[in-house]
Amino acid sequence: MAKQQNPIPMALSLPLVLVALLLPAARGSGETPQYTTVHAESDFEVRLYRDTVWMSAPTPDIPSFHVATKLGFHRLFQYLMGANLNSSRIRMTTPVLTSVVPGAGPLHSSAYFVRFYLPTKFQASPPVPLPELNLHPDTWPSHCIAVRSFSGYARDKNVVEEAEKLAMSLSRSPWANSTNYPSNSAYSVAQYSSPFRIIGRVNEVWFDVDCKSTGVETY
Repeated sequence: MAKQQNPIPMALSLPLVLVALLLPAARGSGETPQYTTVHAESDFEVRLYRDTVWMSAPTPDIPSFHVATKLGFHRLFQYLMGANLNSSRIRMTTPVLTSVVPGAGPLHSSAYFVRFYLPTKFQASPPVPLPELNLHPDTWPSHCIAVRSFSGYARDKNVVEEAEKLAMSLSRSPWANSTNYPSNSAYSVAQYSSPFRIIGRVNEVWFDVDCKSTGVETY
């Protein structure tokens, strides 16, 4: 009898073209989390997001944002393709979100969590992932997020630079006291584009901010 293969190595061998076919060609062409813009400036905006449920792939032993995102997404890809207890096929949404927690990894390196926003039909009852994928649902209550957009490919160096730029912008705004970056609080990088899209790529860096500090009420 042939030995059964673990699904995770299979995910690592998936051709990138399959991933590209699942990702929408541009932002706005796939389902995304719902939000309201509550503050906007030239280089950032603050959004109030509704309650959301994400499927999360922790990658605590990977010392690179780029590698962690790639490996975490491969596990999520298998989940989308039916590696769950319902054998449900799940439509791709955007963005692919990688949350970065500085100092939470081995030897005080960063820890990473790659997340997939579950479509509306699965928000209330997500299909249970196969245990070997090491995925779990994350429920995010309604809250405010400061967002800075940037183009190109998201890589280890430029995501840190973009996070620093967002922190600088916030420090000069009414939201200056609403976040404690660069403490151990996480920031996230949202990627909306197919890996094969070269021009017009859309990425964002996200900071959680305190809505109440500026009088914004959550849902």
